Amino acid sequence: MITSISNVDHHTAVDAISQLETRLFGKGAWTPGMVEQELGAPARTYILDTATAQAAGPDDINGYAGYWYDGDDAELMTIGVRPERQRQGIARRMLEHLLAQAQTQGARRMLLEVRVDNTPAIVLYESLGFTRLGLRKRYYQPEGVDAYTMSKDLAPRIAGFSAN
Repeated sequence: MITSISNVDHHTAVDAISQLETRLFGKGAWTPGMVEQELGAPARTYILDTATAQAAGPDDINGYAGYWYDGDDAELMTIGVRPERQRQGIARRMLEHLLAQAQTQGARRMLLEVRVDNTPAIVLYESLGFTRLGLRKRYYQPEGVDAYTMSKDLAPRIAGFSAN
């Protein structure tokens, strides 16, 4: 079940994301303070995939994702799914939700960075229409792993306007 982060207890959300960050990203994971700062930053949209409508604790959260929108481009900041729930369509559902939300806000495209060795994520992004723009050398620290930059053009929706 996809829910806005604002619908979940803030402490629960920070704990869950911090714990998943550590499991998923190891030394490159966001700390609890970094998660707190990111969730409180302006122009951010974050969602959670929860096991139930009322996520009572970190174990009820299957995944998280969010983007930053500056009025032109939306930048996918992070996406993560609990390891035992991966390959079940959770990341796809969350990303489709974020793409639709960014489009509704008027974003012209969504941008992201992905580790060059993260084949499952690259396949997901390409299946949703993202294309590679370039390469950022040693982008992911502390490992020094390169990142592909990718983008997907969005057709912004303007309230009251129909192309038909």
